[in-house]
Amino acid sequence: MATLSSPHCPSSSYCYSSSSSSSESRYGHPRLVKISSISKRLAQKTLSRHAQKNPNSNVVRMQGGSMATKTIPIEGDSTPLKTPKDGLFSATSWQESSDLSGFNVRKDESTVSITVVGASGDLAKKKIFPALFALYYEDFLPKHFTIYGYARSKMTDEELRNMVSKTLTCRIDKRENCGEKMEEFLKRCFYHSGQYDSLKNFAELGKKLCQHEAGRIANRLFYLSIPPNIFIDAVRCASSSASSTSGWTRVIVEKPFGRDSESSAALTRGLKQYLKEEQIFRIDHYLGKELVENLSVLRFSNLIFEPLWSRQYIRNVQLIFSEDFGTEGRGGYFDHYGIIRDIMQNHLLQILALFAMETPISLDAEDIRNEKVKVLRSMRPLKLSDVIIGQYKSHTRGGVTYPGYTDDKTVPKDSLTPTFAAAALFIDNARWDGVPFLMKAGKALHTRRAEIRVQFRHVPGNLYNRNFGTDLDQATNELVIRVQPDEAIYLKINNKVPGLGMRLDRSNLNLHYAARYSKEIPDAYERLLLDAIEGERRLFIRSDELDAAWALFTPLLKELEKKKVHPEYYPYGSRGPIGAHYLAARYNVRWGDLGLDQ
Repeated sequence: MATLSSPHCPSSSYCYSSSSSSSESRYGHPRLVKISSISKRLAQKTLSRHAQKNPNSNVVRMQGGSMATKTIPIEGDSTPLKTPKDGLFSATSWQESSDLSGFNVRKDESTVSITVVGASGDLAKKKIFPALFALYYEDFLPKHFTIYGYARSKMTDEELRNMVSKTLTCRIDKRENCGEKMEEFLKRCFYHSGQYDSLKNFAELGKKLCQHEAGRIANRLFYLSIPPNIFIDAVRCASSSASSTSGWTRVIVEKPFGRDSESSAALTRGLKQYLKEEQIFRIDHYLGKELVENLSVLRFSNLIFEPLWSRQYIRNVQLIFSEDFGTEGRGGYFDHYGIIRDIMQNHLLQILALFAMETPISLDAEDIRNEKVKVLRSMRPLKLSDVIIGQYKSHTRGGVTYPGYTDDKTVPKDSLTPTFAAAALFIDNARWDGVPFLMKAGKALHTRRAEIRVQFRHVPGNLYNRNFGTDLDQATNELVIRVQPDEAIYLKINNKVPGLGMRLDRSNLNLHYAARYSKEIPDAYERLLLDAIEGERRLFIRSDELDAAWALFTPLLKELEKKKVHPEYYPYGSRGPIGAHYLAARYNVRWGDLGLDQ
């Protein structure tokens, strides 16, 4: 038996009881026991009595007859420590231990402490706190949990709660107890101000977390909602001064994960100085989108799709991301990264890997991520000739003038940073050899959407070709997975129009989520936060995935910057640069989102 005192929770002593099988938890581990107070005199009498029975023993009999040996003194004890064979420290005296009497047995009780580092930022206010409340509202959070905001801003607990309350919303189907739930949630929210590189400030946070954990097995999740240049400082301080000693410690890291292969590798090395790979949860919120999660279900649980999922039947795959607004004051951040790093290298490439991977041997996170890595490593390096870049310019429409990218005061006037990019990618393996995967991402376009479009090959020897005329693309079957907004999955098929003539029409077999399901679709951050709490890693990015993704894009990015390639300008609110159409036409492809029948 050993007594453990957490360096971050100096006020508590913990014992592992090991004298009988009944002391084990349902997981086969010793139960955690917290020692509460009796007087020093009683402790000394107890020690004396057992010493008389066995002069060589350092034993205290605990409640239920279990034996306590090899103890660690609490903070302030100057007794020399010895390290036994089991690796736990032991002490020869209890004299400086305070409060040894009645034991409060916690058994398997645990608690989760969630610390949002960068709590005063927009991401925390608009996404993280609302997602945590939604999980609490739907009863997905553990019984015992605490949420702490941590940032440099000076703020009280009440000020944090006021800030957070302005962004919280309730589920449509449970409005009746919204106010009550919100009040209960806010009572679990606290704030600690500190520097991101201060061991002392994080140690103060650790002590506050200990007070709320109240002797339970402590699990701690840190969400780094901060700029990447201070990730490592924050991780160093959190791991050294505020990590859990009785449960798990996990860290969620937000993109961007570097700017290229070198900076990404340096960030990974820095994180791994203080964390193991299984503790790092690199978040890409697009992987938490409902339709992205449904992608593997659609493919692997429906017999009609898997046999068609190859170069034999698929002519091209399009991954499209468009926003109908510009940088809107975020130009300073965006100009450092650009649309390729911001969207294509992570969001769209992750979706591509999920779409194209082979069947994993199981739904285990490592099996899925292994298959994704194989796809990324099979991809042909990108060449400059396979990419088109653009930048939006000012445009007047309907009497309203929309600013260009360089009109943003936070953007240099001579910036060449692309706000639009289109690329043709290829996977050199047996399943996808020769199939173009076309990516397109842009800001200030004509519409807001994110979708996957799968265009199938033309029907060989089609009996009804004359009914379609010379444009065979009109007869192409197309599977569309609309990730956002207005989530849907639909398949375009050809059918006969009712009547005596032979007139063909193109119709959709449509699964429209809003019409089919009354339940509101959870936000991606809700799913990913819940997965991180539960230790489910399949929707998070592993370090070798990250390496493979950057290896694909880094040579292209360096060439663009070295040659100072000028982007093609396109009007704000348009369909993007004309060069994107020529790129698609080179592979005999027409962008699926530009037709009349989208």
